Amino acid sequence: MEQRHFAVLVIGAGASGLGAAIRLSQSGVDDLAVLEKAGTLGGTWRDNTYPGCACDVPSALYSYSFAPNPQWSRAFAGQAEIRAYLQDTAERFGVTGKIRYGVEVTRAQWNAGESRWELETSQGPYSARILVAGTGPWHEPKIPDLPGLKDFPGEVFHSSRWNHGYDLTGKRVAVVGTGASAVQFVPEIVPRVGRLHLFQRTAQWVLPKPDHPVPGVERFLLRRFPALQRALRSAEYGAMETLGFGFRHPWLLRQVQKIGLAHLRLAVRDPALRAALTPDYTLGCKRLLMSNTYYRSLTASTVDVHPTAVRAVEGHRVLGADGTSAEVDAIIFGTGFHILDMPVSARVFDADGRSLDDHWQGSPQAYLGTTVAGFPNLYLLLGPSLGTGHSSAFMILEAQLRHTVAAVTRTLRSGWASLSVRPEVQAAFNAEVQAALPGTVYQSGGCSSYYTDGNGRNSFSWPFSTGRLRAQVGSFAEADYEIGRVHAHR
Repeated sequence: MEQRHFAVLVIGAGASGLGAAIRLSQSGVDDLAVLEKAGTLGGTWRDNTYPGCACDVPSALYSYSFAPNPQWSRAFAGQAEIRAYLQDTAERFGVTGKIRYGVEVTRAQWNAGESRWELETSQGPYSARILVAGTGPWHEPKIPDLPGLKDFPGEVFHSSRWNHGYDLTGKRVAVVGTGASAVQFVPEIVPRVGRLHLFQRTAQWVLPKPDHPVPGVERFLLRRFPALQRALRSAEYGAMETLGFGFRHPWLLRQVQKIGLAHLRLAVRDPALRAALTPDYTLGCKRLLMSNTYYRSLTASTVDVHPTAVRAVEGHRVLGADGTSAEVDAIIFGTGFHILDMPVSARVFDADGRSLDDHWQGSPQAYLGTTVAGFPNLYLLLGPSLGTGHSSAFMILEAQLRHTVAAVTRTLRSGWASLSVRPEVQAAFNAEVQAALPGTVYQSGGCSSYYTDGNGRNSFSWPFSTGRLRAQVGSFAEADYEIGRVHAHR
């Protein structure tokens, strides 16, 4: 019979879930499985295949520290290369055999009597003593609920669900949203479409991207001398952390804005268009964007920039909140993801049947972004209050994995029934984070971003240095947790 009960179950085979499986396996936890709802691994780098999809963090930093890749072809790797890196890393560390594909978790509930998580999935029940959610915040696309959208007679898709079967050649296309994805795909599709209407609710800061092909000789040296790879990673980390200092001292970022303004001025000569593309908030408030082609693509004669939100859709027409409209054949949403209302939070329940959503009431909270009071033996990867606007998600993830692996191995080896963060410890951590946020760029200079939840609380951002994040999040202290009774051997 197929095994259905495990010591540890990991949800998701993206970068987070794979990292958890590798690090747990290396720590001697063999009784684990990874449940992946899709048919292949890769997470967000499997799902996002839009034209121009690439990383906006330097490749040497956007990778596991324990699995450096000296073969990146560009300073900022593209989607296919990152997806291949994840596949190769999973195979190299021997965790591909632990992945169960086509298994979507629909419900997970803590059974206090049995001290285990009981899961309902698309392939029947599973259970585990410990549950690790590697579902990530960049997973479920967010499409605005626009009046009339469902009756639009043309083609509609989100950038993360790109319809490669739809030929954009000569089509009239509306792009809604101007975030990280749009900045990458808009320059790619402008030469193909007949007309492009860009609906921009908020102008974005876009800096030049220091991207370039990595010469073969450099790749050879990185492969031949691993210390060079480590030095490159350290240098990139240092550069990003220098920028991060400005996130905690916004006046510094206002100096960096001069680069963004010069970049805009060089690419866009038309004063009216340039004014429409000039942000009115401090750089860093929203996600930092980089592109060498975005601004220039918007100057094409076939592009109309509508500096307005979309109000509704009527037939083939997309209606802007400012009264403008555009008749189009297709609508592409570059409107981001359910970052703070992650779908997994509606599927994970405590012993009393209350979900994470019920506990959070619109404002996600966890201890060190990793554990949640009332949810024993549960670990969230890339959870709330850990987001940085400048550094690599892999850096955050690896700090969490040090914490998680220490907690999991201690639980299993000590035979504890459960480990649950103390409510007062979680409350104190979140109070400290919230007290520090007002001094950062995330909550100053006219900032309004997706980092802020429906209650007006920033539940996403880390207001301290990444050095502190690595030290604090990466440390597991038994005193922070309530330990359940000794686990009965079954």
